[in-house]
Amino acid sequence: MTYKLIALDVDGTLIDDHHVLTERTKEVLKRAHQAGIQIVLCSGRSPKSIFPILEEIGFEGTAIAHNGAATVLSHNSELIHEFAFSAEEITPLIHYCRENQIHFDVSTAFDLFVESCRPEEREMYAKFFIDPIVREDATTHDQLVKMTLSAESDVMDRVEAQLRDHPVASRFHMIRSGDFFIDFMHKEATKGNALEALAASWNIPREQIIAIGNYYNDIEMLEFAGLGIAMDNSPEAVKQAADAVTLSNNEDGVAAALEKYCLNA
Repeated sequence: MTYKLIALDVDGTLIDDHHVLTERTKEVLKRAHQAGIQIVLCSGRSPKSIFPILEEIGFEGTAIAHNGAATVLSHNSELIHEFAFSAEEITPLIHYCRENQIHFDVSTAFDLFVESCRPEEREMYAKFFIDPIVREDATTHDQLVKMTLSAESDVMDRVEAQLRDHPVASRFHMIRSGDFFIDFMHKEATKGNALEALAASWNIPREQIIAIGNYYNDIEMLEFAGLGIAMDNSPEAVKQAADAVTLSNNEDGVAAALEKYCLNA
């Protein structure tokens, strides 16, 4: 099979546990790009947090950001698609976070807003190239694409269980995007839906798409792609949703998969 589009998750997939993009992986991605294959980074991160990774690889590209809620071109930051919602719709979730002292942020396609930001939280954002904008009331922003709750994993386990039955949760796509994060987005906002829309605009059939990911928020795109590949560091449910499993993100699993299924095919 000749593949024309490679969709890659970032954290836990493209970069290792130290947030490093290895030279081997960069070299393989450059080879794929030079072969005319579209490289699309698909992440829970914002575009501003994804673009530096594309720059490090060495070429411009497309970012499916906020777990599919916004699709953006890197060369001019053009927003080509988004699934947005109003701040009013998430007001009950904001009240829940305030009452339970759960840190949260809300995002437009390009900016991230918080009501408070302690040094440890600012350090967390810095790892993702984000400089949060502190505002007294996060509900004043409209055209939001994501709300994220964050805390230690045991706290997130409890919050996830509580919010599954929260009336407002049923109106959103709620996803555990990492051990420390829970995201709320538009019902239709998934990496899979965003990838499907992008591929259709480029006239690329799903059979000519490879998707690689490692977490629950990657399942929809793994199932949509003609070849869905899970990282070895993925939970079992993610591996079960994939067509194949590659090495872990600490073992250049993306490079190994592309060499096996794409570049040497």
